[in-house]
Amino acid sequence: MIAGNRTINYLRISVTDRCNFRCRYCVPASPFHVIEHERIARYEEILRITNLACELGITKVRITGGEPFVRKDIFLFLEKLCAIDSLKDISITTNGSLLTRKKIKNLISLGIKRLNISLDTLNPVKFAEITGRDRFDQVWESILAAHELGISPIKLNTVILRGINDDEIEKITALTLTYPFHIRFIEYMPMGNSAVEKQQQILTDEIKERIESKFGTLMPVERTINDGPAKKFHINGAKGIVGFITPISSHFCSTCNRLRLTSRGTLRPCLLNNYEKDIITPLRNGASDDELKDIILAALKKKPSFHGLTDQSVKDMPISHMTSIGG
Repeated sequence: MIAGNRTINYLRISVTDRCNFRCRYCVPASPFHVIEHERIARYEEILRITNLACELGITKVRITGGEPFVRKDIFLFLEKLCAIDSLKDISITTNGSLLTRKKIKNLISLGIKRLNISLDTLNPVKFAEITGRDRFDQVWESILAAHELGISPIKLNTVILRGINDDEIEKITALTLTYPFHIRFIEYMPMGNSAVEKQQQILTDEIKERIESKFGTLMPVERTINDGPAKKFHINGAKGIVGFITPISSHFCSTCNRLRLTSRGTLRPCLLNNYEKDIITPLRNGASDDELKDIILAALKKKPSFHGLTDQSVKDMPISHMTSIGG
Protein backbone atom coordinates (compact mmCIF):
# COMPACT_ATOMS: atom_id res chain seq x y z
CA MET A 1 0.00 0.00 0.00
CA ILE A 2 1.21 3.50 -0.81
CA ALA A 3 0.58 6.73 1.10
CA GLY A 4 2.26 9.64 -0.62
CA ASN A 5 5.77 8.40 -1.28
CA ARG A 6 5.68 5.90 1.59
CA THR A 7 5.12 2.16 1.36
CA ILE A 8 2.80 1.06 4.17
CA ASN A 9 3.49 -2.52 5.23
CA TYR A 10 3.10 -2.37 9.02
CA LEU A 11 -0.18 -2.70 10.92
CA ARG A 12 -0.40 -2.01 14.65
CA ILE A 13 -3.41 -3.73 16.18
CA SER A 14 -4.82 -2.73 19.57
CA VAL A 15 -6.85 -5.65 20.93
CA THR A 16 -8.06 -3.83 24.05
CA ASP A 17 -8.06 -0.43 25.73
CA ARG A 18 -7.90 -2.10 29.14
CA CYS A 19 -4.69 -2.26 31.14
CA ASN A 20 -3.72 -3.45 34.59
CA PHE A 21 -1.32 -0.49 34.93
CA ARG A 22 -2.07 3.23 35.20
CA CYS A 23 1.12 4.79 33.84
CA ARG A 24 1.08 8.53 34.35
CA TYR A 25 2.13 9.38 30.78
CA CYS A 26 -0.42 7.02 29.23
CA VAL A 27 -3.76 7.44 31.01
CA PRO A 28 -5.40 10.87 31.33
CA ALA A 29 -5.22 12.92 34.51
CA SER A 30 -9.01 13.14 34.80
CA PRO A 31 -11.24 10.11 35.37
CA PHE A 32 -11.98 8.13 32.22
CA HIS A 33 -14.10 5.16 31.23
CA VAL A 34 -12.99 2.11 29.32
CA ILE A 35 -14.81 1.32 26.09
CA GLU A 36 -17.96 -0.76 26.38
CA HIS A 37 -17.41 -4.41 25.48
CA GLU A 38 -19.83 -4.32 22.56
CA ARG A 39 -17.80 -1.52 20.96
CA ILE A 40 -14.55 -3.47 21.10
CA ALA A 41 -13.65 -5.23 17.86
CA ARG A 42 -14.13 -8.98 18.14
CA TYR A 43 -11.25 -11.28 17.30
CA GLU A 44 -12.90 -12.57 14.13
CA GLU A 45 -13.42 -8.98 12.99
CA ILE A 46 -9.79 -8.09 13.65
CA LEU A 47 -8.67 -11.17 11.73
CA ARG A 48 -10.85 -10.35 8.74
CA ILE A 49 -9.53 -6.78 8.60
CA THR A 50 -5.95 -8.02 9.00
CA ASN A 51 -6.34 -10.58 6.21
CA LEU A 52 -7.64 -7.87 3.88
CA ALA A 53 -4.82 -5.51 4.88
CA CYS A 54 -2.33 -8.27 4.13
CA GLU A 55 -3.85 -8.69 0.67
CA LEU A 56 -3.14 -4.98 0.18
CA GLY A 57 0.50 -5.28 1.23
CA ILE A 58 0.77 -5.52 5.02
CA THR A 59 3.56 -7.94 6.00
CA LYS A 60 4.29 -6.89 9.58
CA VAL A 61 1.95 -6.74 12.59
CA ARG A 62 2.43 -5.64 16.17
CA ILE A 63 -0.18 -6.47 18.81
CA THR A 64 -0.71 -3.77 21.42
CA GLY A 65 -3.25 -2.61 23.98
CA GLY A 66 -3.87 -1.33 26.61
CA GLU A 67 -2.25 -4.50 27.82
CA PRO A 68 -2.85 -7.32 25.30
CA PHE A 69 -2.62 -10.10 27.88
CA VAL A 70 -5.56 -8.84 29.91
CA ARG A 71 -7.90 -9.83 27.08
CA LYS A 72 -9.51 -13.24 27.37
CA ASP A 73 -8.47 -15.92 24.85
CA ILE A 74 -5.61 -13.83 23.49
CA PHE A 75 -3.60 -16.96 22.64
CA LEU A 76 -6.43 -18.39 20.53
CA PHE A 77 -6.42 -15.13 18.58
CA LEU A 78 -2.63 -15.14 18.24
CA GLU A 79 -2.70 -18.69 16.92
CA LYS A 80 -5.07 -17.66 14.12
CA LEU A 81 -3.10 -14.50 13.42
CA CYS A 82 0.13 -16.46 13.09
CA ALA A 83 -1.57 -18.72 10.55
CA ILE A 84 -1.77 -15.87 8.02
CA ASP A 85 0.90 -16.93 5.53
CA SER A 86 1.70 -13.47 4.18
CA LEU A 87 2.63 -12.11 7.61
CA LYS A 88 6.40 -12.19 7.89
CA ASP A 89 6.79 -10.52 11.27
CA ILE A 90 4.50 -10.61 14.33
CA SER A 91 5.48 -9.01 17.62
CA ILE A 92 3.81 -7.82 20.82
CA THR A 93 4.06 -4.77 23.03
CA THR A 94 3.32 -5.52 26.70
CA ASN A 95 4.02 -4.25 30.19
CA GLY A 96 5.31 -7.73 31.02
CA SER A 97 3.46 -8.10 34.31
CA LEU A 98 1.25 -10.96 33.11
CA LEU A 99 3.90 -12.90 31.22
CA THR A 100 4.93 -16.23 32.66
CA ARG A 101 7.47 -18.76 31.41
CA LYS A 102 4.59 -20.89 30.12
CA LYS A 103 3.09 -17.99 28.19
CA ILE A 104 6.46 -17.06 26.74
CA LYS A 105 6.98 -20.65 25.59
CA ASN A 106 3.53 -20.55 23.99
CA LEU A 107 4.48 -17.39 22.11
CA ILE A 108 7.66 -18.99 20.84
CA SER A 109 5.76 -22.10 19.72
CA LEU A 110 3.50 -19.82 17.65
CA GLY A 111 6.53 -18.21 16.02
CA ILE A 112 6.45 -14.95 17.97
CA LYS A 113 10.01 -14.21 19.01
CA ARG A 114 10.03 -10.43 19.48
CA LEU A 115 8.71 -8.51 22.46
CA ASN A 116 8.60 -4.84 23.40
CA ILE A 117 8.29 -4.40 27.15
CA SER A 118 7.77 -1.09 28.94
CA LEU A 119 10.36 -0.41 31.64
CA ASP A 120 10.79 3.17 32.85
CA THR A 121 12.76 2.52 36.01
CA LEU A 122 14.85 -0.11 37.81
CA ASN A 123 13.68 1.12 41.21
CA PRO A 124 10.71 -0.88 42.58
CA VAL A 125 9.36 2.04 44.63
CA LYS A 126 9.56 4.42 41.69
CA PHE A 127 8.05 1.73 39.45
CA ALA A 128 4.93 1.72 41.63
CA GLU A 129 4.77 5.52 41.51
CA ILE A 130 5.00 5.61 37.69
CA THR A 131 2.69 2.68 36.91
CA GLY A 132 0.36 2.80 39.89
CA ARG A 133 1.15 -0.86 40.57
CA ASP A 134 3.75 -2.62 42.73
CA ARG A 135 4.81 -5.08 40.01
CA PHE A 136 8.47 -4.42 39.31
CA ASP A 137 9.63 -7.88 40.38
CA GLN A 138 7.11 -9.63 38.11
CA VAL A 139 8.11 -7.47 35.13
CA TRP A 140 11.84 -7.96 35.65
CA GLU A 141 11.38 -11.71 36.08
CA SER A 142 9.41 -11.79 32.81
CA ILE A 143 12.18 -9.92 30.99
CA LEU A 144 14.82 -12.33 32.26
CA ALA A 145 12.65 -15.36 31.46
CA ALA A 146 12.07 -14.11 27.91
CA HIS A 147 15.82 -13.64 27.51
CA GLU A 148 16.62 -17.11 28.86
CA LEU A 149 14.01 -18.73 26.59
CA GLY A 150 15.40 -17.11 23.45
CA ILE A 151 13.12 -14.14 22.73
CA SER A 152 15.19 -11.80 20.57
CA PRO A 153 15.32 -8.94 20.34
CA ILE A 154 13.82 -7.85 23.63
CA LYS A 155 13.15 -4.14 23.32
CA LEU A 156 12.73 -2.21 26.55
CA ASN A 157 10.72 0.99 26.03
CA THR A 158 11.64 3.82 28.39
CA VAL A 159 10.05 7.26 28.68
CA ILE A 160 12.32 9.61 30.61
CA LEU A 161 10.62 12.41 32.56
CA ARG A 162 12.42 15.19 34.39
CA GLY A 163 12.18 14.85 38.12
CA ILE A 164 10.71 11.36 37.83
CA ASN A 165 13.29 8.96 36.40
CA ASP A 166 15.91 11.16 34.70
CA ASP A 167 18.39 10.14 37.39
CA GLU A 168 18.34 6.59 35.96
CA ILE A 169 19.38 7.29 32.36
CA GLU A 170 22.86 5.89 32.87
CA LYS A 171 21.70 2.95 35.00
CA ILE A 172 19.12 1.86 32.45
CA THR A 173 21.62 2.28 29.61
CA ALA A 174 24.10 0.09 31.50
CA LEU A 175 21.77 -2.89 31.01
CA THR A 176 23.19 -3.13 27.47
CA LEU A 177 26.61 -3.92 28.92
CA THR A 178 25.27 -7.14 30.45
CA TYR A 179 22.31 -8.12 28.28
CA PRO A 180 21.60 -8.02 24.51
CA PHE A 181 18.57 -5.84 25.15
CA HIS A 182 17.52 -2.95 22.94
CA ILE A 183 16.99 -0.01 25.30
CA ARG A 184 14.75 2.51 23.52
CA PHE A 185 14.43 5.98 24.96
CA ILE A 186 11.15 7.40 23.68
CA GLU A 187 10.44 11.12 23.85
CA TYR A 188 7.27 11.85 25.79
CA MET A 189 4.39 12.77 23.46
CA PRO A 190 1.79 15.14 24.96
CA MET A 191 -1.56 13.53 24.19
CA GLY A 192 -5.00 13.99 25.64
CA ASN A 193 -5.47 15.22 29.20
CA SER A 194 -2.11 13.96 30.41
CA ALA A 195 -0.91 13.99 34.00
CA VAL A 196 2.59 14.88 32.74
CA GLU A 197 3.56 18.55 32.51
CA LYS A 198 5.40 20.05 29.52
CA GLN A 199 8.47 20.96 31.57
CA GLN A 200 8.97 17.30 32.50
CA GLN A 201 9.69 16.42 28.89
CA ILE A 202 13.32 15.54 28.12
CA LEU A 203 14.45 15.36 24.50
CA THR A 204 16.92 12.97 22.93
CA ASP A 205 19.92 15.29 22.67
CA GLU A 206 20.04 15.71 26.45
CA ILE A 207 19.68 11.96 27.06
CA LYS A 208 22.33 11.13 24.48
CA GLU A 209 24.75 13.67 25.96
CA ARG A 210 24.31 12.11 29.41
CA ILE A 211 24.98 8.63 28.04
CA GLU A 212 28.09 9.66 26.12
CA SER A 213 29.46 11.51 29.15
CA LYS A 214 29.27 8.22 31.08
CA PHE A 215 30.04 5.57 28.48
CA GLY A 216 31.85 7.31 25.62
CA THR A 217 30.81 7.97 22.04
CA LEU A 218 27.76 6.06 20.86
CA MET A 219 28.46 4.24 17.62
CA PRO A 220 25.68 4.06 14.98
CA VAL A 221 24.18 0.65 14.19
CA GLU A 222 23.26 -0.16 10.60
CA ARG A 223 19.53 -0.30 9.97
CA THR A 224 17.79 -3.49 8.88
CA ILE A 225 14.67 -4.00 6.78
CA ASN A 226 12.36 -4.55 9.78
CA ASP A 227 13.61 -1.60 11.80
CA GLY A 228 11.12 0.86 13.21
CA PRO A 229 11.74 4.56 13.84
CA ALA A 230 14.47 4.11 16.46
CA LYS A 231 17.91 5.51 15.68
CA LYS A 232 20.19 2.78 16.98
CA PHE A 233 23.62 2.98 18.60
CA HIS A 234 25.84 0.84 20.77
CA ILE A 235 28.45 1.42 23.42
CA ASN A 236 31.90 0.00 22.75
CA GLY A 237 31.96 -3.56 24.09
CA ALA A 238 28.24 -3.66 24.91
CA LYS A 239 26.04 -6.67 24.19
CA GLY A 240 22.91 -4.61 23.57
CA ILE A 241 21.75 -1.55 21.68
CA VAL A 242 20.67 1.94 22.69
CA GLY A 243 17.92 3.44 20.56
CA PHE A 244 16.21 6.81 20.44
CA ILE A 245 12.68 7.43 19.18
CA THR A 246 12.30 11.13 18.45
CA PRO A 247 8.72 12.11 17.56
CA ILE A 248 9.22 15.59 19.00
CA SER A 249 12.81 16.68 18.36
CA SER A 250 13.16 15.03 14.94
CA HIS A 251 9.95 13.56 13.58
CA PHE A 252 10.15 10.61 11.19
CA CYS A 253 6.81 11.12 9.44
CA SER A 254 8.32 10.97 5.94
CA THR A 255 9.42 7.38 6.50
CA CYS A 256 6.51 6.16 8.64
CA ASN A 257 5.21 2.84 7.29
CA ARG A 258 2.42 2.28 9.85
CA LEU A 259 -1.33 2.04 9.92
CA ARG A 260 -3.15 1.49 13.22
CA LEU A 261 -6.29 -0.47 13.97
CA THR A 262 -7.69 0.69 17.29
CA SER A 263 -9.55 -1.56 19.69
CA ARG A 264 -12.74 0.30 18.71
CA GLY A 265 -12.35 -0.84 15.11
CA THR A 266 -11.18 2.42 13.60
CA LEU A 267 -8.23 2.90 11.28
CA ARG A 268 -5.81 5.59 12.42
CA PRO A 269 -3.16 6.54 9.84
CA CYS A 270 -1.16 8.66 12.31
CA LEU A 271 -0.76 8.24 16.05
CA LEU A 272 -0.41 11.99 16.56
CA ASN A 273 -3.33 13.10 14.42
CA ASN A 274 -6.98 12.85 15.42
CA TYR A 275 -8.28 11.48 12.12
CA GLU A 276 -9.77 7.98 12.31
CA LYS A 277 -11.74 5.99 9.74
CA ASP A 278 -14.51 3.71 11.01
CA ILE A 279 -14.22 0.24 9.50
CA ILE A 280 -16.02 -1.82 12.14
CA THR A 281 -19.49 -0.35 11.47
CA PRO A 282 -19.44 -1.13 7.73
CA LEU A 283 -18.06 -4.59 8.51
CA ARG A 284 -20.89 -5.29 10.96
CA ASN A 285 -23.39 -3.93 8.44
CA GLY A 286 -22.37 -6.50 5.84
CA ALA A 287 -19.74 -4.71 3.77
CA SER A 288 -17.98 -6.87 1.20
CA ASP A 289 -14.24 -7.53 1.23
CA ASP A 290 -13.75 -5.10 -1.65
CA GLU A 291 -15.70 -2.41 0.19
CA LEU A 292 -13.60 -2.93 3.30
CA LYS A 293 -10.41 -2.73 1.25
CA ASP A 294 -11.62 0.58 -0.16
CA ILE A 295 -12.07 1.85 3.41
CA ILE A 296 -8.50 0.84 4.27
CA LEU A 297 -7.14 2.61 1.19
CA ALA A 298 -9.28 5.68 1.90
CA ALA A 299 -7.82 5.88 5.42
CA LEU A 300 -4.30 5.79 4.02
CA LYS A 301 -5.03 8.75 1.77
CA LYS A 302 -5.45 10.75 4.98
CA LYS A 303 -1.99 9.82 6.30
CA PRO A 304 -0.36 13.21 6.97
CA SER A 305 3.14 14.19 5.90
CA PHE A 306 3.85 15.61 9.36
CA HIS A 307 2.31 15.85 12.82
CA GLY A 308 1.49 19.01 14.75
CA LEU A 309 3.06 18.44 18.15
CA THR A 310 5.87 20.90 17.46
CA ASP A 311 3.71 23.48 15.67
CA GLN A 312 1.38 25.33 17.99
CA SER A 313 -0.46 26.83 15.00
CA VAL A 314 -1.73 23.41 14.01
CA LYS A 315 -5.19 22.87 15.49
CA ASP A 316 -5.44 19.15 14.80
CA MET A 317 -3.59 18.12 17.95
CA PRO A 318 -4.08 14.63 19.38
CA ILE A 319 -6.83 14.66 21.99
CA SER A 320 -7.11 10.92 22.52
CA HIS A 321 -5.12 9.32 25.32
CA MET A 322 -2.78 6.47 24.44
CA THR A 323 -4.89 3.70 25.96
CA SER A 324 -7.75 4.50 23.58
CA ILE A 325 -5.49 4.33 20.51
CA GLY A 326 -2.99 1.58 21.22
CA GLY A 327 0.72 1.88 21.94
